[in-house]
Order: sequence, then structure tokens, then C-alpha cells
Amino acid sequence: MKLKSLIAVAALALPLFLPVAAQAAECGTANAALNAPVTASSVEGPFTAASAVDGNPGTRWSSGFSDPQWLRVDLGTSRQVCGATLNWEAAYATAYQIQVSADGNAWTTVFSTTTGAGGVQNPSFTGTGRYIRLNTTARATQYGVSLWEFAVRIETGGGDPGGSERLLSYNKPATASSFQDDGACPGCTPAKVTDYNPATRWATSTTTGWVDPGWIQVDLGATARITRVVLQWDPAYATGFQVQTSENGSGWTTIHTTTTGTGFKQTLNVTGTGRYVRVNLTKRSGPYGYSLWEFQVYGTGGSPTSPPAQAPDPGNPLRLVWSDEFNAPAGTRPDASKWRPEVGTGQNAELQYYTDNRNASTDGNGNMVLEARREVTPGSACPVDPVSGSGTCQYTSARIITEGKASWTYGRFEASIKVSGSKGLWPAFWMLGTDIFRGTPWPASGEIDIMEHLGREPNTAYQTIHGPAYFGGGGIGAMRDIGQDYANAFHLFRADWNSRGITFSIDGVTVLTIDKATVEATRGPWVFDKPFFILLNNAVGGDWPGPPDATTVFPQRMLVDYVRVYQ
Repeated sequence: MKLKSLIAVAALALPLFLPVAAQAAECGTANAALNAPVTASSVEGPFTAASAVDGNPGTRWSSGFSDPQWLRVDLGTSRQVCGATLNWEAAYATAYQIQVSADGNAWTTVFSTTTGAGGVQNPSFTGTGRYIRLNTTARATQYGVSLWEFAVRIETGGGDPGGSERLLSYNKPATASSFQDDGACPGCTPAKVTDYNPATRWATSTTTGWVDPGWIQVDLGATARITRVVLQWDPAYATGFQVQTSENGSGWTTIHTTTTGTGFKQTLNVTGTGRYVRVNLTKRSGPYGYSLWEFQVYGTGGSPTSPPAQAPDPGNPLRLVWSDEFNAPAGTRPDASKWRPEVGTGQNAELQYYTDNRNASTDGNGNMVLEARREVTPGSACPVDPVSGSGTCQYTSARIITEGKASWTYGRFEASIKVSGSKGLWPAFWMLGTDIFRGTPWPASGEIDIMEHLGREPNTAYQTIHGPAYFGGGGIGAMRDIGQDYANAFHLFRADWNSRGITFSIDGVTVLTIDKATVEATRGPWVFDKPFFILLNNAVGGDWPGPPDATTVFPQRMLVDYVRVYQ
């Protein structure tokens, strides 16, 4: 949902990530094949090889109608590959190999199958080479083979004496032609592109920087061999730019140039040497300036500082790590060791006042009840709100959160809920980044909506994410219509979240799978690799569900059978 009011701002300072002394090698999530040079054994019609590595899930490569066929990607330099994503069109391969090569001629098979089932496949493997090839040997149909996308993952980190590629730019000094620091973009300084925080950005000055050319550069601290540059653009991106290196910050050597920059996330495989790396910006995409969320430089050498460690993905099998079954006797308030009430009015034109647990208690049947009420005497149940200063309200309800009690990075999050009904009600089960209580504004904090229900759409439930460049009505989500009112029974709402993305489901039916790499390549930065906390609330009114009317029945009860977290 659009952010509901975070009224109580007494935050417990929790670390965003745990620092580590050294960065271990791990399989990255960035797509090393994105926009890389690519060739194919054949092409059918307009469906070119480049369409399989353009980051656009709506374009595809298709081959001729025979076996075998192949698609070959040049990664630019020798890479330690560790996995791939194959997003097949209906014409898929049942048998194929993934192969690597140092020279594009002699191939080593690192993955093989004869039981390919199409759809989206994520094989894991290990190998080293500059070239990677998908070699298909048996088609599933009478047509050729066809891929929407072929993504390649490579190992990152390590810093071993053998020269494994690692992030060199973390927290290194950055300077720029100008920067913005005003109400529209406070503190949008050059340092924000090297802080390893996808929710902060640099932007050129509104007074002097909305011109061509511009530049931003990072000092790696010592000479380095540069193998990869990652740019995560804000919508104010460059269509024309060069990546350049320098030993002294004055004489520059261009190692990459383009006049057709596409914005979003660009992973550039490059080869260069220098202490300084600069993006020289020559053509804006629109009337505004330039802006980057991240400018990451990878390679060997330099004087790197290890970035915060990413949390491990949930293991298999999953184990229960936290839950509330709400089995206390009737009238018991939420467990104070697990939840705290968030008191006050809501945003988004909501009409209720969230009380200090006066609207939240167990029913004696194993459920927590969040009750929305119409107050007979407006104001009688509403103390003066610390935000609005108002002491009156027409409706009261409940919102309980785990912030300050528990938070998690990755896992399975599920709740069995019987939603409230009636027009103007807006029950929700959702999550927010803990850093929203440490100065990160919404939507940069990130939001994961595992369930939203609108009383005016009784048969439908929504599941959505919101981030810095996709929020409100532009959030990434989907809905499920079950053909009957969700308020008639309990339903299981779930999110399975890891370092590669989030899968949402309702009653065991997958509603939406959101892939991190696709979001970064097509929508904006991914801000879901950090701790989040859980919220449950039963809102009244709001700009999405609309207000109650003469048909609305009160009180309205949202019943929660349980909330469980697995890792």
C-alpha cells in the first residue's frame, strides 16, 4: 500500500547489515550478459540474438527450425561464472548445455540437461571463461528454440591473491561537476553513489547542473585493473557518456563509450587501468540533469574496503524462526515482546485513529482481532494526536508492528487472515524497511505488501512492492480474484523473499514472482536486501479504497489466526 503514517518515531537503532572483515566470494545477482556482444547459430525473422540480452522480457531471440542451435555471449574478459537464468518462450529446448570458453572456440560444459521443461530456469554451476554459450541439442516443438532472456551471474568478492574481481569503489571518495542539495533532493552528493545503498543517489545541481556535459568520478585509492562498471540510473539518465580511467585524475583514457544509453541498470564489461574512474556525461535523456543511485567499479588492485556483507539466503528446508499463534485467552492484548501499537492518525486520507491496543485483542478462538469502529461520540476514544494536534475522530482501529522487537532479511512470511469487509475498509499485512526509523524516507525504505484488501472489491486481494522509482500507483504488483468475498473465510497470504527476488502467493497459488535483476534493469533500484519488520492494520477510508458510505457496516473485524516467519 502507499505508506501509512509512521507516527511513533521512537526507533531502536538496528544495523542495516553486519560488517565483515573480508568479503567472501559469492554468486552475484547482476546480469553480466546484459547488453554484451552476442552471436547466434541462426536467427528466425526479426528475433535477433541481441534481444536475449537486452534486459527486456518482451523481446526475444528465436533460432531456425533445426537442431543443434547456440547463443554465444562475450563477457569482455575472463569471468568466474556461477549461474544463469533462462527465460524460455513457448519454443524451448528439452536438452541443452551451458559452456564456457577462453577464446570462443574450445568449449567446456559446466551444465547439462536432457529434461528441460521451459519456463524460467535458474541453473547453478561453476566455470571460468570470457565467452559463455547456450548450446541446444533437442527442441520441445517443431519450431526453433526461443529465449526472452539469457542472464549470466558471476562470482563477486573474494579479493584473493589470484586476482578475483571484487568491488573496488565502496566508500571511496567521489567528486562531480555539481550536486543537488535542496528540498527536491536533499543531500544528493557524489558520495551517495559509492555508499552501497541503492536508496540514496547523486544528482547534478538544479541551478548549474542541468546542462551538458557533466561528470562524476571515484578515486580507488591506488592503481587498479578495471573489469566491470555498474551504473544504476535514476530516470534522469545519460544517453551519451564515456567511462574513462586516469592515473592522476587529469589525463583520461576512454574504455567505454555510447550514444544510446538506456538508463536503469547498466552493467558494462570493460578493460582498463587507473586509480580514477570517471563517467563523462555528454547527453541528457530529457530536460533535467543527471542522477545515479549507484556507480560501482569492479576489478583487481586498488585499495578496496569490504562492503557490508549480504545476508545469506534462507536454507532448505525452511525452519520456523518466529511466530505468533494468538492462542491467549479472550481479551488479551498483543504480546508486548513481539508487537507494539502504532498510535495516531493515518496518511493517504485515512479516517481512523489507531489506538493504544484498545482495538486489538484475542477472541479466545486462537485469533487476534483488529477492530475498526465508528465512534458514537466522536473524540471520546481519541486523545490529542501528536502529529495533527486533533483530539477528535469518527473512527478508531488498530495497527500493530514488530519494529523494535523483531526484523528479518529474507525468508518466508505468511499469515492466515480473515479480512474485514464492507465499503471503505482497507486491511493489510505488510512489511517496511527498518531504516525508515533511522532517516530513510518512504519509498526509499522499501515496502512489501503481502496482502491488501479493499472493501469495495470483495473478491480481490493485492500483493505489491514499492521502492524509490516504483511506488504508489506505480508499484510492482498483481492481484488475485477468487470469485467470492475474501471476508467469508480465512486465507493464507505469503511472500517468499531472497537475494534474487520475491514470490507472492495466496492459498498456495503463486500470484506474482518479482525478479531483482529484471526490476533493476527495467524499473529502478532494488532496496530489499536489508532488514524489514511486519505490520498488521485495519484502516478505514483512504485515497485507494475510498471512504465508508451508507452501506458500510461497523464494527469491522480483521481476524489473524497466526503470523509465521521461516528462514
